[in-house]
Amino acid sequence: MARQLDEQIAGRFPVGQRLRVLDVGMGQGTQALRLARAGHQVTGVEQDCTMISVAREALAAEPEGIRGRVRIVEGDGRDTGVHFLPGSFDVVLCHGVLMYVEEPDALLAGLARMLAPGGLLSLLVRNADALAMRPGLAGDWAGALASFDTSTYRNRLGLDVRADGLDTLTGTLAGIGAPLHAWYGVRVFTDTAADDAPVPDDVETVLAAEERAGRTDPYRRVAALLHLCGVRG
Repeated sequence: MARQLDEQIAGRFPVGQRLRVLDVGMGQGTQALRLARAGHQVTGVEQDCTMISVAREALAAEPEGIRGRVRIVEGDGRDTGVHFLPGSFDVVLCHGVLMYVEEPDALLAGLARMLAPGGLLSLLVRNADALAMRPGLAGDWAGALASFDTSTYRNRLGLDVRADGLDTLTGTLAGIGAPLHAWYGVRVFTDTAADDAPVPDDVETVLAAEERAGRTDPYRRVAALLHLCGVRG
């Protein structure tokens, strides 16, 4: 996904431009730190105290120049209007968040308002159109059949959450003034790998296969996750 995001940034902004990035639901700060290392000014929003502590610890280990480019705000992604002025950011990330939001339209509209004209909105969501793939590949045939008739699922943390369909999100993005510009599949072949699986020796080949599948039909349509990129008009 990082490669996909970098591709979209490179295609929209001049080389070397220092972008203003908002990472909503920043988690442990993986993307925020990666983008700060690339020279961008990053603001992370997170409400989980444990994740904030992990992110701050990781940030503290970075050189001073990178630490100065990252700001962490404790808060809910639905309250961006309280913390920031409209049009304050060139790039807004919302990765792995929508599945925890029962009604995501208001959140998405708020994120779009944070974008400057021409800004990039990057979403990572669970693919509602492929919910039967994980149980099916695991041999859970009853679970696979049940997945055809729902947009909810139980994640690996044991939480009941929801997924989003490509067509629905395409309509939502158009309605909030950040129409879909590009989309990718994420975890096409590797979704069934255990969280603690060792890194394979041929990891670059694995990533190359995933990246190719993630931009190629019909493979990307059955990916576990969808990466959607909208552009503010």
